[in-house]
Amino acid sequence: MKKIFMLITTLVTAFTVYAQMPSAPMSGMQGMPATGHLYGKLTDNAGKPVGEATVLLMENRFDSATAKTKQLLFKSIITQANGDFSFEDVPMRSDYTLKISSTGYASYDQTVSFKPDGPSAKFSTDKDLGKIKLTSDVKELQSITVVSSSPTIRLNADKKIFNVEKNIMSAGGTGVDVMRNVPSVNVDIDGNITMRNSAPQLLVDGRPTTLTLDQIPADAIESVEVISNPSAKYDASGGGAGILNIVLKKNKKTGYNGNVRAGIDKRGALNGGADFNVRQNKINFSASVFGNQMKDRTKGTTTRTSLLDDPQTVVSQDNYNKNKGGFIFAKTGVDYFATNRTTLSLSGIKVHGEFNPLESININTDSIYNSYKSNTLSQRTTSGSREFNGQGIVFGFKHIFPKDGEEMTVDANYFGGKNTNSSLYTTNYLSSTGSLASQELQTQNGYGSDKNFVIQTDYTLPISKNLKLEVGARAAIRSRTNVLDNYLYSDSAKDYLLIPSATSHYKNTDNVYAAYATLSSTIKNFSYKIGLRAESSNYTGTLNTTGEKFKNSYPVSLFPSVFLSQKLNNKQELQLSYSRRVNRPNFFQLIPFTDYTDKLNITRGNPNLVPEFTQSLELSYLKTFKGNNTLLASVYYKHTDNLITRYLTQEVDPVSGNTELINSYINANSSYAAGTELTMVNNLTKWWDISTNLNFYNSKVNTDNVTAVSQDALWSMFGKFNSNFKLPSNFAIQLTTTYQSKTNLPVNTGSSMGGNPMGQSQSSSQGYIKSSWGMDIAFKKSFMKNNAASVSLSVSDIFRTRINTQYSSSDYFVQTYSRLRDPQMVRLTLAYKFGKVDASLFKRKSNGVNINATESIQQ
Repeated sequence: MKKIFMLITTLVTAFTVYAQMPSAPMSGMQGMPATGHLYGKLTDNAGKPVGEATVLLMENRFDSATAKTKQLLFKSIITQANGDFSFEDVPMRSDYTLKISSTGYASYDQTVSFKPDGPSAKFSTDKDLGKIKLTSDVKELQSITVVSSSPTIRLNADKKIFNVEKNIMSAGGTGVDVMRNVPSVNVDIDGNITMRNSAPQLLVDGRPTTLTLDQIPADAIESVEVISNPSAKYDASGGGAGILNIVLKKNKKTGYNGNVRAGIDKRGALNGGADFNVRQNKINFSASVFGNQMKDRTKGTTTRTSLLDDPQTVVSQDNYNKNKGGFIFAKTGVDYFATNRTTLSLSGIKVHGEFNPLESININTDSIYNSYKSNTLSQRTTSGSREFNGQGIVFGFKHIFPKDGEEMTVDANYFGGKNTNSSLYTTNYLSSTGSLASQELQTQNGYGSDKNFVIQTDYTLPISKNLKLEVGARAAIRSRTNVLDNYLYSDSAKDYLLIPSATSHYKNTDNVYAAYATLSSTIKNFSYKIGLRAESSNYTGTLNTTGEKFKNSYPVSLFPSVFLSQKLNNKQELQLSYSRRVNRPNFFQLIPFTDYTDKLNITRGNPNLVPEFTQSLELSYLKTFKGNNTLLASVYYKHTDNLITRYLTQEVDPVSGNTELINSYINANSSYAAGTELTMVNNLTKWWDISTNLNFYNSKVNTDNVTAVSQDALWSMFGKFNSNFKLPSNFAIQLTTTYQSKTNLPVNTGSSMGGNPMGQSQSSSQGYIKSSWGMDIAFKKSFMKNNAASVSLSVSDIFRTRINTQYSSSDYFVQTYSRLRDPQMVRLTLAYKFGKVDASLFKRKSNGVNINATESIQQ
């Protein structure tokens, strides 16, 4: 299957380059800028402004299949009270038709183009349509249906935007399922995400969040923005992997609309949700609620050879994990259009989840002597409960100044949550005959809280027609508390006794302050954007059980960024970018407390860690072929100093008295990653489109500063292939295939002090992940009027091949472990959407005439 996958992607690449050769440029079009600005004003016959009218900008495209020109909705807006309307970022190479409708007026159509009126005329990025007069029409308006379809993938040289609203594979799932279908993003068995073998920074609507991907329902996500090399405008934290920005669904259409959905998977886990939006005059209100049950299953095996024992011992372990529970996610928001230039927004999020994980482990230890064999067997069962409650509120302010392009925004974002957890560890030590020899009981109870507050302001000032300045400031304040009590059962006391050395009560604060400035300009077909960001941070932590205090203060660091872009003929573009970013150690990595909760994975932080700094250089080529087929090719290099990576030490466990391995962290000398990435979007026919993502890279972690043997540099490959079929009778099929070759262990996955069974590898420099592949398929049938209802069926990991196998070695052991999670998962989802886009929703009568204007929007 790996060979078949490689053959398919190779053929697709060859077909794209050979079959879709660039078309010749239109005469006089070479000097045309990329995007322009369309604007105008609506009035009636008496010259009075017409507000709240619907203005549709339809793009005229040639359909090679039918040899006819068809109109697709590019953008729609509602006119302001003074009749003004404005369309920004309109591609200038296309022709458009302006469609205007308003209650009590006849419909109006106008052809629009940026082309110069004569051979001597020059291109202008501004197109003033002047005053457009609408004629009165007291007849009842006829209903119209606008059919639009947002492209699945929009490729820009600086970021890739993936529209996931219609991703039928993730219907009824979570953000983890969404990411499995996003090119450039790799998702492991535990839902950890990596880009180019490093963990990216996760944002929601452009803001930091403590939500994890499995706490965000897939049906709440509109699109995912992949920013591989962020500019100085973005937060510098997160290392060199870039940014993943999850954009939640929003709706500000006049009128009301919404949808409901419900689903079930093969284990009987239910999911469902609904959202609703209504807008009239100056108020827009939206509300959403989603629920998702989980019944996960994971099987795994681990084999570890201890190099310290004499003679050596071989430990074999079988794991079986069950996780039963679910979460509910609710979001509501209101927008108030105070004036034509000022908008105020307020939104809130509420999340609640409860889970009951259960794990059973069989551990067999063999010690082989010359004369005889010693064997021990133990069984450990872990049962527990976890609960979290999170809530957030976001306030937004946006003001547009009279000067075109000048605007200011202010955002204040708070998100906090509380969690509780408890676990019971029961370890049975068996005799050679299989009978119970002894038993160890351990319990763990904990709770904690997390509070995050971010305030940010941005200001954009057009200095001249082609020169723009952007400045901003940001403060992020985070506080965290955690209580963890461990108890060991005493046969003599007939009770659980607290273990002080394995108990921690701590709190910490982490503050980051930043300011940035960017300057951008366009000179004919060349553009640049240079920026500089300054950040400082400080951290304080207290162990309440001992009174120990820890403090780190990082001075101001500068983070420059440079973006250079050159547009070429035939819809081609080259871009060169450079940026510097930082990854600061988190609290789990810093706290010196040794966590003996799970003696198969004992962990400790290192308060001497320092931040790691990454410099990234990327060269990208973007080409748009005939039929809107697109190729984006990138060559990149990343170098990191003081890389934060895992490290093993050996100490005595105060709980058991045995010598155990301790998972901790160190700063390695450096690391690098270099490679090339190809992303292709091909519309092969009007009913079949495909997207292909290939990433070839070489990576290595340099650990010369510690007594450890580094893993050799590896050339690796990651690929993702997605195919969408639109069949007759409103059927659709989506097929997704992923392949990961042998690769180094990822660094800085962003997880806390957890790890795989029997502990993580010594560091990311001393191990690798074996190759794996998987295939998913989904079917969808739409029905009823305007396809308002649909049913989807999806199957993930069809052939049970998405097995995660890791090999790691150190001075202490050699280990191999494999796990398979939820293979061949089947989901069935039903959905129904409703709504009316009606400019007179609450005003049904005008001048004694009954008006009923309805626009049904099908997306």
